[in-house]
Amino acid sequence: MGLQLSIMIVLLLFKSADLIWPMDVPDAGHLTDTAREDFAQLVVDRHGRPLRAFADRNGVWRYPVTSAEVSSDYLAALIQYEDRWFYYHPGINPLALMRAAWQNWRCGCVVSGGSTLTMQVARRFYPHSRSLTGKLQQAFRALQLEWHLSKDEILTLYLNYAPMGGVIEGVGAASLLYLDKSPAQLSLAESALLAVLPQAPSYLRPDRHPLRARKARDKVLRRLRDFHVISSDAYQQALLEAVLAYQPETPQMSPLLSRTLRERYPHKSLIKTTLDSDVQRQLENFLRQEIQQYPKAHSAAVLVLNNQSHEVIAYAGSADFADNSRFGHVDMVQAQRSPGSTMKPFIYGLA
Repeated sequence: MGLQLSIMIVLLLFKSADLIWPMDVPDAGHLTDTAREDFAQLVVDRHGRPLRAFADRNGVWRYPVTSAEVSSDYLAALIQYEDRWFYYHPGINPLALMRAAWQNWRCGCVVSGGSTLTMQVARRFYPHSRSLTGKLQQAFRALQLEWHLSKDEILTLYLNYAPMGGVIEGVGAASLLYLDKSPAQLSLAESALLAVLPQAPSYLRPDRHPLRARKARDKVLRRLRDFHVISSDAYQQALLEAVLAYQPETPQMSPLLSRTLRERYPHKSLIKTTLDSDVQRQLENFLRQEIQQYPKAHSAAVLVLNNQSHEVIAYAGSADFADNSRFGHVDMVQAQRSPGSTMKPFIYGLA
């Protein structure tokens, strides 16, 4: 009877707290279905590779992903290094908090924070001061998140909103912009690198500080080996992999088609096409070079189709999107033409 009464009191407290401090977080189950103001809109090719991206209203690059779309090595590295008991605790880990408090007291400095993944998500959506009161607020919000969301939904929010340096947030954007690959293709070494990056995003940015990033990555790999998540051979192999990251640049392929699709599907975060980015890149480079032999105000357009499936493989609406002297912003694929001009390709083909 006493236990039942205690449970009822706890439930009543949570219900009351919801009324006083309502929860406001994105719907993790529909991040890829609906365009959000805090997500970049991403146009991808037939293989899921980015063609063009449009930043959110604050200039932040964040591409929606689910846990099923991320490398299993990354998930293992993240859980093992950041929160081993993620699937078992109610949002806070009292043992981790006490250990962090003891370590910080002995050092007289901040050694660790003891935050769970849920608490990190709570801090992202409910910022607080770095004080005891702020930590209590974070813990309460973490319990509230666990009360309302599943573990997978909380993990999905972390995957999409974790800071990754500068205006990059989430493993999807970090993987594409730093490593030029989808998060599903991350190697073990790359997974360890991106798993540790949110701890100090600016300090560990792999494109600016590869030596620091490598040292932090190797620390994660050692943890995975010591806890038998990976074998010694896998550990040694991962250590040999260099930290090579690109300076983040937003993809700009097929800009005219991407612009049209964005206008047509303003409420989709992820717009999938049948284009092949390899063919698209070759076509754009070819047109950009070939058009130079023609006078200014001349342009060209090419549409590549698969004759069997009728799918569009490449789409170049102008010779050079960035060249205003050639009216690069005019989409000649969709521009209206006289009937005579429309028939010319068929007459040429028959001839």
